Amino acid sequence: MRSLEKQRLRFIVCALIIPMILLIGFVVVPAFDLIRMSFTNWDGYSKTFDLIGLDNYEAMFKNKDLWLSLRNNAVYFFGHLIFIPMELLFAVLLTSRLRAARFYKTMVFMPYIINGVAISYAFSYFFSPINGAFDEILTMVHLEGFISNWLSDPKIVNFVLTFVSLWRFSGYHVILFMAALQSLPQDVQEAARVDGANAWQMFRNIQIPAIMLMVDFVLFDNIRGALQVFDIPYVMTSGGPGYASSTFTLYTIDTAFKYSNFGLASTMAVAIMVMIVIIYLIQNKIIHGLILKGGKK
Repeated sequence: MRSLEKQRLRFIVCALIIPMILLIGFVVVPAFDLIRMSFTNWDGYSKTFDLIGLDNYEAMFKNKDLWLSLRNNAVYFFGHLIFIPMELLFAVLLTSRLRAARFYKTMVFMPYIINGVAISYAFSYFFSPINGAFDEILTMVHLEGFISNWLSDPKIVNFVLTFVSLWRFSGYHVILFMAALQSLPQDVQEAARVDGANAWQMFRNIQIPAIMLMVDFVLFDNIRGALQVFDIPYVMTSGGPGYASSTFTLYTIDTAFKYSNFGLASTMAVAIMVMIVIIYLIQNKIIHGLILKGGKK
């Protein structure tokens, strides 16, 4: 019995206490330190700093370039949001009896496991105005009139970067939807087919309601990813031209390391955390309070 109690105690320590200590040490404490730093004018290397109250927050709200960067984040958000139904339909297709489905699954998921920096460099050459593959393809199909400065035109650069982001992350969402669909009870689906349900009725009335929690997760991942996108615009355009393709995270990092204003950068980091939490709470209320419960309290 004592041996069993020791094993139980070890399990509790390993499974609960140690992760809790790591969570507090590497998440909670840094978060509070980040909030404290947002009220200072620390430059990142001085031993001293001054408390300046809400000056950083006031400067953040008045910064037009930061609002432009946040608007660029919205392009990523809505681009992925519009694409989610297509990802879901593709997942349904791959979970059906499709010939060579295993090959398609591998090809869909492959971009996600490739390093983001490598993907960004590859697409930088793909959209390059000098011997770029995309311009060559347009020339081959006699669509030279559509050739443009894909990575330097402020009107289209964010849509190009969003396309790269979609190419990289959509396969991850497809795999998540496939995992959720494959976990559905087969007897329920077979009963629906026996009752005469067609593919659309199965999709709408059985599959979608059953995987709504996974849809909730993918939506949250979209929110988090859109607000925190960094590597693709940093490598492909460095936020340019000007701030035309800068994102909130990219602007925050530049503020800290390029302009040595860690106090203001901390304020921006706090703001992005608050935005993610607020948007998720609204999304959670809509999905869990209205959709899953049918609007019933």
